[in-house]
Amino acid sequence: MSDITRIDPGPRMSMAVVHGGVVATAGQVAKETAGGAVSDQTREILGLIDDLLAKAGTDKTKLLTANIWLADIATFAEMNAVWDAWIAPGCAPARATVEAKLARPDLTVEIAVTAAV
Repeated sequence: MSDITRIDPGPRMSMAVVHGGVVATAGQVAKETAGGAVSDQTREILGLIDDLLAKAGTDKTKLLTANIWLADIATFAEMNAVWDAWIAPGCAPARATVEAKLARPDLTVEIAVTAAV
């Protein structure tokens, strides 16, 4: 049985969990840019994901999956512009993007990823 490593654990959830050579992040939302533009929130979230992946000993070149929730699917192109600039060439994960009501009205994007370690 392999070990489970919890990164930035809290009472409700961990920000990421590493097990069996894979890291899974919790859905990440903007903190500093909440209420701002979708592009700003996306950029901040991807930075948070970069940090979590680094703590797990991996990076965005090893992404396996991404799930993206948008409060308004009309912002898909705006979010994608930031995503496309961030994703490493040739390393695009399997991905799903859907419109969903998020936890607070000032949040417009939430992103969760899995990656190989």
